[in-house]
Amino acid sequence: MGLLRTIFFILLFYYVFKFLARLFAPFLIKKAAETIKNKAEQQYQGKQQQSKNKVPEGETVIDKQPMNQKKSKDSVGEYVDFEEID
Repeated sequence: MGLLRTIFFILLFYYVFKFLARLFAPFLIKKAAETIKNKAEQQYQGKQQQSKNKVPEGETVIDKQPMNQKKSKDSVGEYVDFEEID
């Protein structure tokens, strides 16, 4: 009798969960999509405001630093001479 009762409750829980998931899943997915959309819009607007704040409209900015800078050999490290021992 206890085994049938356990199986009954498992099946009952399964079908109740399945029913509730069908009711609430579209609402939860819609809410998650709106949240993601709002975060993306905020990031996009923040980047636009940063770029607008840097250079006023109509002004030209010239970067005088060359693109290809040669790195000095000093930053590579120290060369250690070694001798092989037989």
